[in-house]
Amino acid sequence: MTIKRISSGGEFEAKIGYCRAVVAGGFVHVAGTVGQGETVVEQCRSALATIEKALAEAGASFADAVRVTYYLPDAAEFEPCWPLLREAFGENPPVATMIETALIDPKFRIEIELTTLAPA
Repeated sequence: MTIKRISSGGEFEAKIGYCRAVVAGGFVHVAGTVGQGETVVEQCRSALATIEKALAEAGASFADAVRVTYYLPDAAEFEPCWPLLREAFGENPPVATMIETALIDPKFRIEIELTTLAPA
């Protein structure tokens, strides 16, 4: 089996030792991704852009998504992100889970982890 590793150059990738995405076994697995910005909506938009770039490098897109997990330190902040998520996934929504939990740094308001089908 061939494994393709994709890096986005994010600060935590080198510090912790992981890739933004790994293509293996018919899937693209995208690591938990945070974004930049002051608000949860800005961070969500930024995280989605980072994920979209990694997916493009893997030959996939949000249309190929099968599972997404959202992590937020405050569940009440999830609803403002819904329009961005509907726009990203469009007519191809994946199964989803939202978990309220602490993130690696208190400045982060949302982290998104995604699995898609890999290109054939």
